[in-house]
Amino acid sequence: MKIQALKGFKDILPGEVELWKYVEDTARDVFQRFNFSEIRLPILEKTELFARSIGEATDIVEKEMYTFVDKQVTMRPEATASLLRAYIEHGLYVQKPVQRLFTIGPMFRHERPQKGRLRQFHQMDIEILGSGNPLVDAELMAMAAMLFSELGISVSLELNSLGCPQCRPAYRVQLLSFIKDRLDALCEDCKRRSSTNPMRVLDCKKSNCREQVEQAPSILEHLCDDCKTHFTGVQSGLQQLNVDYSLNKFMVRGLDYYCRTTFEFTTTDLGSQSAVCAGGRYDGLIEKLGGPKKGPGIGFAIGIERLVLLLLQQEKVFAEGSDLDLFVIGLGEKGEQLSYGLVHEMRKQRRSVAMDHEGRSLKSQMKQANKADAKYVLIIGDNEIERGKGVLKNMVTQQQQDVKLESSALVEAVSS
Repeated sequence: MKIQALKGFKDILPGEVELWKYVEDTARDVFQRFNFSEIRLPILEKTELFARSIGEATDIVEKEMYTFVDKQVTMRPEATASLLRAYIEHGLYVQKPVQRLFTIGPMFRHERPQKGRLRQFHQMDIEILGSGNPLVDAELMAMAAMLFSELGISVSLELNSLGCPQCRPAYRVQLLSFIKDRLDALCEDCKRRSSTNPMRVLDCKKSNCREQVEQAPSILEHLCDDCKTHFTGVQSGLQQLNVDYSLNKFMVRGLDYYCRTTFEFTTTDLGSQSAVCAGGRYDGLIEKLGGPKKGPGIGFAIGIERLVLLLLQQEKVFAEGSDLDLFVIGLGEKGEQLSYGLVHEMRKQRRSVAMDHEGRSLKSQMKQANKADAKYVLIIGDNEIERGKGVLKNMVTQQQQDVKLESSALVEAVSS
């Protein structure tokens, strides 16, 4: 019986890897323009880190984390907590008052696999730590919009404010009163959330629950003066940067640490899984995890699987040239021996070169070169060795020329 990958865990095969690399390279290029630095984080963290940051009453901590109970360590379900732990542990706030950091890698959640969301999934996580300026919020969203634009992905930005610890309690009382009158009509998850995190009820994707909360009070009507000023500043910044957005009073975050600005970039091309990027502000979380007092922060995460799905749906399969500069065909024992050393010398000179080691026929090796989409093929047999020149064939133009059997001459020929 064949052993197969675990449910919710997926191999990324050659052919698809190139698309992932394109997404990641484009992202790194955009992030660099905004002066972000990359940080690489461990997959395993102390379970306490996620319980304290995400919130013990959240679905992630209660049901979805991969935890080694005996060791009290957990495979990271999201990256913000890990990034902040590193930020605090290494005193990055001392080195630079405002840190712009990003990380790219796998996350793990034990939930039902669905389109664009697996149990091992991959995210880009981008954070600005140390600034509470609303223009920073707008700039971060503008950067995400720029990335989607350069990838050719059509998205819409939805914006909301979640208030702060000063203005949210009064809103919570009013929301609980509203939910209480409709509790029997809500799904089991929403009934449970109503007592632990009532704002999550607004975010339920089930149509019946959405109907029940359609007339729910809006947090935007309960913001304190500071939160109102901040939210106005965010919208002003987006307008200055020509970033289109719409307000969505029902948008909340599934994690406890969010406050004030919250946002999502959504698409209509992935069915019910419409969000491709989500984030928001989490002022106070840094202090909660042992960092500097009142340390502000804001960030977002983008699901790479969903970006790849969107690009594949657009048939964005890249017709870029092959990375293989040359396929060397060595015929006969002497031809194979000469080719073996020549291939290695060319690789030293930063050229991508391949050869066959199984003694196949010329016809068979030409098929291999075609399949590998090699730009050039070099044929070396007994005659070529005697002349000191191999036959170099351009696989696009089909033109042939004689070239000295020296790595420098070959490098020059395949570079022209």
